[in-house]
Amino acid sequence: MTNPELAPSLVKAVKDSKAPAISRAAAVLRLLGKSEAPLGLNPIARELGLNPSTCLYVLRALVAEELVAFDAASKRYSLASGVLTLARSWLQRDQFAELSRPVLDRLAQDFGVTVLGVQIFGLDHIIAVGVARGSTGFQLATEVGSRFPALISATGRCIAAFGGYAESRLKARFEGLRWDNPPSFAEWMEQVEQTRVQGFGSDEGNYIAGVTVLAAPVWQAPGAPSHALVAIGLSAALERAGLPALQAALVDAAQNLTRQMGA
Repeated sequence: MTNPELAPSLVKAVKDSKAPAISRAAAVLRLLGKSEAPLGLNPIARELGLNPSTCLYVLRALVAEELVAFDAASKRYSLASGVLTLARSWLQRDQFAELSRPVLDRLAQDFGVTVLGVQIFGLDHIIAVGVARGSTGFQLATEVGSRFPALISATGRCIAAFGGYAESRLKARFEGLRWDNPPSFAEWMEQVEQTRVQGFGSDEGNYIAGVTVLAAPVWQAPGAPSHALVAIGLSAALERAGLPALQAALVDAAQNLTRQMGA
């Protein structure tokens, strides 16, 4: 069965792109990056809605570029070290990734939470470009490169609050989100307004039951936020540790990063 999160975006990308081969290659890399185990040709083609012969052509090209590895014994494909080389080069040159790294580490250690630095891509998605983990037992299974729907959780409330998007566009995206405890759109819009007033977004058990997520926007230029700092922890533990202190520290760190980035 075709993955509903990947195939529609692939079809649109290929249709709109003047270089569909690049769109297909990117979709293959994204799928292999999300998979917990190597995948064979047919599962990859089926998941992405590609013709197997076309998929094989893309895979062979990626193997030749050392971005994908092929195991001849199992006939399966996985990401190769060439992807790490590209990612490392980007992280070393990206202003937000470089500036936010010590900030993430400090917040994670001071409050015992998982802290992410994410880049925002409009209403499409966000990508984690930095991850730091605190000393508590709770660990979120998120790595650099993880993708999430743009409007999900606390970060989504920030994007909606400060992005200047029409309510109709927000509602269309909101209806496709998956939550453990989904708010109604009206409730969510009230939370978006609260986010606009207080300067940070908060998700208390909606996205993941029993987990509180906080997010503070970061700007690289005037307009919609380009990045965000995100703190994640068990709701009960955060209440005991002092949630207001974490909220204030997260907002302060985001504002400092905005100034450093020249916005």
